[in-house]
Amino acid sequence: MASMHTNATTMYFTNCSSSSSSTARLLHFSTTKLHKFSNSISHFHRQINLHQYRTSNPKFPKSILTHSSSSSSSSSSSNAVEVKSEASAKVIDGKRVAKDIREEVAVEISKMKNEIGIVPGLAVILVGDRKDSATYVRNKKKACDTVGINSYEVRLAEDSTEEEVLDHISKFNDDPSVHGILVQLPLPSHMNEQNVLNAVCIEKDVDGFHPLNIGRLAMRGREPLFVPCTPKGCIELLHRYEIPVKGKRAVVIGRSNIVGMPAALLLQREDATVSIVHSRTKNPEEITRQADIIISAVGQPNMVRGSWVKPGAVLVDVGINAIEDSESPRGYRLVGDICYEEASKVASAITPVPGGVGPMTIAMLLSNTLLSAKRIHNFR
Repeated sequence: MASMHTNATTMYFTNCSSSSSSTARLLHFSTTKLHKFSNSISHFHRQINLHQYRTSNPKFPKSILTHSSSSSSSSSSSNAVEVKSEASAKVIDGKRVAKDIREEVAVEISKMKNEIGIVPGLAVILVGDRKDSATYVRNKKKACDTVGINSYEVRLAEDSTEEEVLDHISKFNDDPSVHGILVQLPLPSHMNEQNVLNAVCIEKDVDGFHPLNIGRLAMRGREPLFVPCTPKGCIELLHRYEIPVKGKRAVVIGRSNIVGMPAALLLQREDATVSIVHSRTKNPEEITRQADIIISAVGQPNMVRGSWVKPGAVLVDVGINAIEDSESPRGYRLVGDICYEEASKVASAITPVPGGVGPMTIAMLLSNTLLSAKRIHNFR
């Protein structure tokens, strides 16, 4: 296991693809809250032998993943994971699937425009000057232009009042040319996020964050008007790759309102048996090793090791974490929650980071906006 050293501001960890003692540092601009799985980290200082899986699962690659035992909390190299096999997992290509979805959406929008003269519209409200949020909004606008969705954008200063935001939401709620409303998160700390999200008309809640949409998602026999985009994208990837979910054991790592919780609800709707691992879960690796499907969304770089994975499992990595890398021209590189180099040698299929779940989120936003316009105008 890669050694971790923490202080108040920075986490250091060993590159999971190497047994050297060189470290990569988590960049300060990473916006995802890091969860501490301290119990599970210390648990990995024991020897793990996977010989038993070879006889029980023919998909297991012909090698052994081992963790070096250590009698002291010494260097990272003494605890680094040694992997002795080639990657065998199928790569779940989110970029390709997202491209297919955008093309499908564009065809439907063209058909809608030609037959009833309606073009779907998406309104985005951005508060403050966060560079990451501005990048997300820019990418969403570009995607809208690509498929033919009209985009409307409101940019407000960091010190804007909550009432100003609510006023813009109210106007978009009443605007018949707008079929979807998205409030870019996070909002400034002086605003009540729940009040703002609840103000979005449920029929235009293309982000799927309205409590009534989440409530319908959780209830049997009810259908939400919209499903949150990232978890919807995760399930769509499984469908497009014809990965069976019904009857499978699934583990979701993380329980956020945006990804973890709705992902677990969606898997349950697909008749999977679902467990949720979170920051208070003891020995999470014992739970994940039983999973046929793992969806990880915690923002902890390379947390899920190869030894956490059941041979033949399917891995969906939602995490996007920027770590310093002196060999990269940009000075950093992106990694997921799952240690790709280790897990790809054990799993049957895995999403890469980048190029896995990320492109699917915007593709699902476009799909939800089209769905809203079709529903509002009763177009089939």
